[in-house]
Amino acid sequence: VYNATPTWGVSVGDALGVAEPVLTQHLHVHQGQTFSFLGIRVSSPLSLVVNGKRPPASALSPPRLAVSNLSTPPE
Repeated sequence: VYNATPTWGVSVGDALGVAEPVLTQHLHVHQGQTFSFLGIRVSSPLSLVVNGKRPPASALSPPRLAVSNLSTPPE
């Protein structure tokens, strides 16, 4: 589950409700082999319902910002 903390997840056998899912067909070719699969995206793990309950707010991974400056400073 994207944007979920590593300590939260769903297990085999859990009942999962997905509100407003976006179904996407993925098709990738790598070294002559074709890989095709369906993916379901939701806006946030907090929009799911797992075993009749919403995940706690702590299930959402906090945003992280990475900044880099590849240019050299002027002399």
